[in-house]
Amino acid sequence: MAYDIEKPDEQWRAELDPAEYAVLRQAGTEPAFVGEYTDTKTKGVYSCRACGAELFTSETKFDSRCGWPSFFDPKDTDAVELLEDSSHGMRRTEVRCARCGSHLGHVFEGEGYATPTDQRYCINSISLTLAPEAE
Repeated sequence: MAYDIEKPDEQWRAELDPAEYAVLRQAGTEPAFVGEYTDTKTKGVYSCRACGAELFTSETKFDSRCGWPSFFDPKDTDAVELLEDSSHGMRRTEVRCARCGSHLGHVFEGEGYATPTDQRYCINSISLTLAPEAE
């Protein structure tokens, strides 16, 4: 897929620190329960750390106790791209930023969460930045 923001690999490596690059550009996963936004309750908008696209809001964030920030819906339906992921011997749905193609995490359905969508967007903290809501 062609993205609005496309950069050579060398440029992504220069702009992102090694841990960010490993998750955002190589589809890695940060360790559970250590991410900056796992437990935050701050109200605001979560954006892609690589390109700044607005992805999720605090209004859809919930505590799934899975070790990563969880959301039940993206900010806009076209903010994220969903792709089949059969890596590591599993069948999952990968979540990417629709603007730059960076890996964000995975979405899971039908797990019994009491959310309006019964979905859990399990997102790596390191792939996000939070712009707190003005008080």
